[in-house]
Amino acid sequence: MPLIAMTREMGSLGMDVARILERELGVPLVYHEIIENLADKMRLRKSHVIRLLGGKANLLERMSADKTSLSIYTADEILETASKGAVLRGWGAAQLLGPVRHAIRVRVCAPFELRVRRIMERSESDDYDAAASEIRANDEAQAAITRRHFNIDWQQPENYDLTLNTERMTPEQCADEILWLSKDPQFRETDDSRRTLFDLNLCARVKAALRADDRTRNLKFPVEIEKGVVKLLGVVDTRQQRSDVEKLVLAVTGTTAIHNQLRIATEIHRPVRE
Repeated sequence: MPLIAMTREMGSLGMDVARILERELGVPLVYHEIIENLADKMRLRKSHVIRLLGGKANLLERMSADKTSLSIYTADEILETASKGAVLRGWGAAQLLGPVRHAIRVRVCAPFELRVRRIMERSESDDYDAAASEIRANDEAQAAITRRHFNIDWQQPENYDLTLNTERMTPEQCADEILWLSKDPQFRETDDSRRTLFDLNLCARVKAALRADDRTRNLKFPVEIEKGVVKLLGVVDTRQQRSDVEKLVLAVTGTTAIHNQLRIATEIHRPVRE
């Protein structure tokens, strides 16, 4: 199934490009659709989640939000959606899907002054400062999300397969470039690329399941997946925690086996000093 992960600057006409791709590729355009599930999992209002991800949350909203849960559940929603084919707009999808060979990662951009003019025209306003401020806030929010979760600069072209500047290109021309790339053998969906996406999706489901359970939500250890086999590494405090983790992971859809290499903190032998 076609899989496009798009990051766009506000005012760059990226939404227009995404709608064309949705029509031409026959897969859903996904953006706000995942917010409802995120809000339910985090027990927050949808408006709260939208402001958090859009960089418009106030101090109290930012302090009351569990950023770790937001990151884990967002990855889970994105990768579950990606497994069915989609045009994914924002949410760090381009970064999450980096290892998947058939995922095309696109950035749509435009010069700042042009973006300001477009926002003013769209809102039928002559308030330059308000439009510029809105764009800067949106850019800063995207920069913060990708820096915090992926340790990258979201505007750097090396993080994408294709960067499109709409200063002189129309949305139709941009979409044509992406559609052409989708037909290239380099981006063809294969058994290996599907397996990579499946393993990424399973890893996200495992982390989300552990986060959602009160017995395991505060545990921190690496999770590795290969061909449906879940490998648990690291240290937990008790044998009961080790057992709880294993039971939860085995119940996650897609898990074929588990290698539980979690160690118990009190049972780790320390070398005796002479």
